[in-house]
Amino acid sequence: MPKINLLDKHISELIAAGEVVERPASVLKELVENSIDAGANIITVEIKDGGISYMRITDNGCGIDPSDVPLAFLRHATSKISSGEDLNSISTLGFRGEALAAISSVAKVEMLTKTADAINGTHYKIEGGSEVLISPSGCPDGTTIIIKDLFYNTPARMKFLKKDVSEANACAGVIDRIALSHPEISFKFIRDGKQTLNTTGDGNLKNTVYSVLGRELSSGFIDAMGDLNGIKVSGLICKPVFCKPTRNHQYTFLNGRLVRSGTVVAAVEQAYKNSAMIGKFPSFVLYLTVPFETVDVNVHPAKTEVRFSDEKRIFDCVYSAVKNALASGDTRPEIKPQTPTFNRFERMTTEQFKQTVIETQEKSTPKPVYVELPKEPIPVVNLKSPMPEFLKVSEEKERIIEVVEKPVYKPTVNVDIEKEDEEVLDVILIGEAFGTYIVAQMGDSVFMIDKHAAHERILFNELKNNSNIEVQVLLTPVTVVLTKQEYNTILNNLDILNTNGFEIDDFGNSAIVVRAVPTTLIGEDIQSLIFEIAENLQKSGKVEVEICENLFHTVACKAAIKAGTKISTTEMLELAKKVLHTKEIMYCPHGRPVAFEIKKRELEKMFGRIQ
Repeated sequence: MPKINLLDKHISELIAAGEVVERPASVLKELVENSIDAGANIITVEIKDGGISYMRITDNGCGIDPSDVPLAFLRHATSKISSGEDLNSISTLGFRGEALAAISSVAKVEMLTKTADAINGTHYKIEGGSEVLISPSGCPDGTTIIIKDLFYNTPARMKFLKKDVSEANACAGVIDRIALSHPEISFKFIRDGKQTLNTTGDGNLKNTVYSVLGRELSSGFIDAMGDLNGIKVSGLICKPVFCKPTRNHQYTFLNGRLVRSGTVVAAVEQAYKNSAMIGKFPSFVLYLTVPFETVDVNVHPAKTEVRFSDEKRIFDCVYSAVKNALASGDTRPEIKPQTPTFNRFERMTTEQFKQTVIETQEKSTPKPVYVELPKEPIPVVNLKSPMPEFLKVSEEKERIIEVVEKPVYKPTVNVDIEKEDEEVLDVILIGEAFGTYIVAQMGDSVFMIDKHAAHERILFNELKNNSNIEVQVLLTPVTVVLTKQEYNTILNNLDILNTNGFEIDDFGNSAIVVRAVPTTLIGEDIQSLIFEIAENLQKSGKVEVEICENLFHTVACKAAIKAGTKISTTEMLELAKKVLHTKEIMYCPHGRPVAFEIKKRELEKMFGRIQ
């Protein structure tokens, strides 16, 4: 058996560093979290060359006492916990006491720190785990840590780092996420001499989201808030129309800590079901406040994964908060046409235009050249003699001149204002585009309505809310042969199908007999419908509500008016009225928008009528 060796201090620290320090971004995360735990409300981070050659973190926190500075760089030295009981109620971001020790073992570290009651600060240097300098120094309250030459003494680790741009992007991502977790702290991020992030630190989440995620994404967010069974949820969620094809913009913060939680994601996405398009995922920034003793944050070295003592409480609270926010805060998507560029006369008044023309003519008209003409007697015209031909004006020209010179009379039109206001309140059918989209006007807006999506949502809502579904018995029962998996799925959900308008019997040998269907499905291909129902039911969970919703979804989609199908103007008007007078009809069960709104003001801006 090989001999067991006790590793020396340097090697054991290098191994420990591998758990905490993977790349520059992981260093920033640990140090910025220490600044937050120190009570800082202003934190500045600067990196160069992706953070590999230089990182500086400056905060205005409580600072470190001179006698504690060397201790801070020892393994398992921390001010966050003092006994085993403290692990059951961890409220700080850092608590292991490994960050500074691990970082200093693979980099050159320099610290300047001062407490508010101290006369002088402390200047401390440590390289590769070995102390180089400790001396008093003048510095402001708080702490500044400079990291140079990361992995300078472990060249093998350097090979696994990516290009400077990639490492810098990872650092920026860390700061973005931490900034979102603490809107009350002002963060600045400087990348190779250029400031790329500056949050206000005013505690307003929307301002922080705007600074971090940008205008386009932040404009689609609405407030979400909930309080259930001692768990509080707050934050922002996106409107369904702003859902993204990836989950890259999903942020969950638990007691101020960024975490990954499948429970939270599942609850949010379940709340968006039948509102978000298939293949699109909601963006959100959610903050959960739970009792510290109900969550274990010490299950992952990077503290990004947590374990809840009661997952169902978390799910229910998040689901209800998001569902309520969508019901109250979502609005119909609006089209804002891009205003074209007009020439410089686009908003001139008549007088301004006349003055511009006069000035232009004065500049372009050449100055008159005076030529001295030979002196000849001016001919005298005898008024009694006939008028020369070139001075005569025809009767037609006289008539034209007379008409033009007469003032134009515009009659005054009396408008019944009260009657006009009432007609704004109603829906006016304008027409139909491409056999698919109803064009209607209501108030100061024009709406484009997808008639299939609108009818599908109406049928879906009726199926969900109506316990007495009209059933039509088929003249000839339809036998459908299924695969084993489809057959088992139908039989397992037979009670639900029969309760919701179907009459289906087991025919044996993977076959079923359909004897009746909901009235809305008369005329549809029953065999194809059963195949689709079986496929969708296979994707459902075990909860009856989810199974029913998938069934209603399939039925509504099959029974709804198809794009290109001709319907009467009366039917179009009734459909438009139902959509525009019912707030709940905004998305089809697939999550596609039912209607888009174009405000009169936006049209007038597009045509240059207003600014």
